[in-house]
Amino acid sequence: MDSLKVALQYCFPQHGLSRVLGKLAAAKAGTLTTSIIRWFIGKYKVNMSEALHEDPAHFDTFNDFFTRELKPGARPIDQDVKSLVHPADGAVSQCGPIDQDRIFQAKGHDYTTQALLGGESALAEQFKKGSFITTYLSPTDYHRVHMPFSGTLRRMIYVPGKLFSVNPLTAQNVPGLFARNERVVCIFDTEIGPMALVLVGATIVASMETVWAGTITPPAGKSVFSWQYPATGNTAVHLEKGDEMGRFKLGSTTVLLFSEDAIEFAESVTAEAPTRMGEVMAHTTGRSE
Repeated sequence: MDSLKVALQYCFPQHGLSRVLGKLAAAKAGTLTTSIIRWFIGKYKVNMSEALHEDPAHFDTFNDFFTRELKPGARPIDQDVKSLVHPADGAVSQCGPIDQDRIFQAKGHDYTTQALLGGESALAEQFKKGSFITTYLSPTDYHRVHMPFSGTLRRMIYVPGKLFSVNPLTAQNVPGLFARNERVVCIFDTEIGPMALVLVGATIVASMETVWAGTITPPAGKSVFSWQYPATGNTAVHLEKGDEMGRFKLGSTTVLLFSEDAIEFAESVTAEAPTRMGEVMAHTTGRSE
């Protein structure tokens, strides 16, 4: 059955299905929308007590519900100046050192930093022998993505691709999954060197957004697009640790990359460990400064 689930993903129209469902998720259907939201909350046991608006009837669309805001203080941000925090609620898919330029995906599968970041060898070189962490967001999770460390945006890259599911089963069976799916790559300058925060699309992910540019996809493209951002001035984008940087409309995955010797992961950060946005993910080492 698992093999069939994976095989079917190669057959159905990934983008077409995802865009249709995306339009439905954005529709204002009144009581029907509210009923779907109530069903979803019950099915996935969503904790609405921490949402700013607990009543399902508050949300005009399913997307509004899915990207719901939390109550102030629901996710306190660790204030240690040497700490990096988890960017999202979810679970660690994999984490650890980047083996030269290869990132571990699952047993028997890996992919290159160059492929993940859109094909640029010079950009990938900045993360050679660095560290990575992949976080999977399940349907029940809070779906806004936040900054793990303070940084200034220097580039955003849209990379076209497939829309395979990104759940653990697919990660174990689809080669190069996170470097094959559609994604938005965000490159930040930080006090500990470059940081890449990659938003990876997936089946029925209707949209990926950033706080500085709004919706990046859809529409889906067939070419890599890149945007440059200034380091200083009125148009510079600087975000502090814990600030929201983007969101998924329907669940997906983030991949974080750091340069060599920049960070050390906390002992609690291991494969399959749950993550909670704002809690300690790693600490700076001081060796890359």
